Amino acid sequence: MTLTQLVLRYSTFAVLATLANLAMQRLVLGQGRGAFIFAAAVAAGTLTGLVIKYVLDKRWIFADLGTGLKDHGRKFTLYTVMGLVTTMIFWGSETAFWLIWRSDVMRETGAVLGLAVGYVVKYQLDRRYVFTSSALASGGAA
Repeated sequence: MTLTQLVLRYSTFAVLATLANLAMQRLVLGQGRGAFIFAAAVAAGTLTGLVIKYVLDKRWIFADLGTGLKDHGRKFTLYTVMGLVTTMIFWGSETAFWLIWRSDVMRETGAVLGLAVGYVVKYQLDRRYVFTSSALASGGAA
């Protein structure tokens, strides 16, 4: 895969996971108001985006064809751990925008900006620590 193809795929998958994340947040936020609902919305959106992004990245970015519960469990756990730092970037940005402007449009703007920065960092972490047996992780395009 060329660098251009990699960037286009990764960006497309990031957008898909972001849209799923925000859609889930809206669904949960539609259940009411308050700090608990907000926290539940952020958590549910994050989990939704994480699972979608893992499935797409594993197969189409890192060409990882490993199967089985043990393989998936180990890699998904590492993938999630690598995502903790980048999730803090996302949550921090989204929450800061919400606290400053108190509007859903600005909250989502903060979420998108935080996710964009987080995905760049996450790719590098996943390439180095999670999908170590793939061609890309061992020196292919990127």
